[in-house]
Amino acid sequence: MNLFKTLFGVGSMTFLSRILGFLRDSIIARVFGAGLATDAFFVAFKIPNLLRRISAEGAFTQAFVPILGEYKTKKSTADVAILVNKVTTLLAIFLVLITLLGVFGAPWLIYMSAPGFAQNPTKFNLTIDLLQITFPYIFFISLVSLAGGILNTYGKFLVPAFTPVWLNLSFIIGALFFSQYFEKPVYVLAWAVFFGGLLQLFFQIPFLKQIGLIPKPDLDLRDAGVWRILKLMGPAVIGVSITQISLLINTIFASFLAIGSVSWLYYADRLMEFPVGILGVALSTILLPNLSKSFASKNNKSYSKLLNWGLKLGLVFAAPAAVALFILSTPLITTLFYYGAFTAHDVQMTHYAVMAYSIGLVGLIIVKILAPAFYAQQNIKTPVKIALFTLLCTQFMNLLFIGFFQHAGLALAIGLGACVNASLLLYFLRKTSFFTLDQDWPVFLFKLLISLVILAVVLLFLRGSNDAWVYYSFFEKLKFLSIAIIFGGFVYFLSLWLLGIKLKQFIKQTN
Repeated sequence: MNLFKTLFGVGSMTFLSRILGFLRDSIIARVFGAGLATDAFFVAFKIPNLLRRISAEGAFTQAFVPILGEYKTKKSTADVAILVNKVTTLLAIFLVLITLLGVFGAPWLIYMSAPGFAQNPTKFNLTIDLLQITFPYIFFISLVSLAGGILNTYGKFLVPAFTPVWLNLSFIIGALFFSQYFEKPVYVLAWAVFFGGLLQLFFQIPFLKQIGLIPKPDLDLRDAGVWRILKLMGPAVIGVSITQISLLINTIFASFLAIGSVSWLYYADRLMEFPVGILGVALSTILLPNLSKSFASKNNKSYSKLLNWGLKLGLVFAAPAAVALFILSTPLITTLFYYGAFTAHDVQMTHYAVMAYSIGLVGLIIVKILAPAFYAQQNIKTPVKIALFTLLCTQFMNLLFIGFFQHAGLALAIGLGACVNASLLLYFLRKTSFFTLDQDWPVFLFKLLISLVILAVVLLFLRGSNDAWVYYSFFEKLKFLSIAIIFGGFVYFLSLWLLGIKLKQFIKQTN
């Protein structure tokens, strides 16, 4: 398998989804702006998303994919199908219970996740209504993540990567064509979440059928494979919960700040999620099953080679993305969101959050690369301990920064926390016998730093004054932003090439 080709395919599908995501957010910003209604919706959407990351994309995937990969390598197709049936049945029962609890316990969830909303009964009650509509999303998307883990293990990476497109299309169609049919237009966004989850699940079923792994009901808590997954999920749930608790605490802090703070952080986070999703998630997606295969085969050389490849490629793209987001934050925000109900004040506030987030972008992406290295070893305890320490550091920084930087301080704490997390993951990974760093890392980092300095100078020159971007027309913004991104990217990769870092060295990597 050519990993670069696979990464390009997954990244392309993710890129399509992210572009549609930006279109979706641009439409939401234009139609709804950043205020009481959007604050309510973003909290109502965040809660099932946080739980989804704990139950499915987070702990479940970390525990399930390595075991499934081991079954695929060492056991028969029938054994794999039996494992899939039993795991899916147990997960579905758990999700039904969680969904019912979430729908009927919505007021208590809002009290816990956004207590500041209780000071405004209108906002509080609206958030409850929206959460009761969005909460079933956790059922659909968790099963989608299960299907995605199966498909990734069998090398069908493009299908799960394309799947989120359906959620974005649901948002876009709902906001553009159906919002006027609701007494409170923001309700259309909640229903878009519900139907978006349903569409994603139905989309993946035919591809599961192609590999003969359509799950069938089979409840058996005595199965050895199921118990191995459950045992791994225990520490995994703690580890992933720590990360999500950090995000939840940020929402709690933001709920006490000025109206719009939750929305400003959301729009800033969407810009950050673009490189994290395209690069970080794509690398994590293809590394986990391949690292699991190398570990199961006891091939330490292949294991180290994969990780060095992922880390170098991640830095080559993540570092310039961080520089670009920091310098081009206002051009990006005005081009994507500064329309309709989204004001110049919203631009400025979101700009502060993006700059703060960008400081930790490299850390966020490196975590996505290093964490699968531990999961492939079926070692989840080490990342859990690191995540717990990171949580403490992040909350200390929240208290330190919020008084000075308000909502942007929360973003800065998350970014710096990710850098602490990545540094500790690398430190403990190097202490194992499975991974060694290539000898050329010091030279590689020096060349990368030179190229980043050149990129920063070029982007600062091309950006000009931030204030001017508020007055440009859409086509002027699109033209100037495109020039900055294209020319800046050209200069950056040219400087890398002149310094001896060539992309073809990554293309050759196979496993």
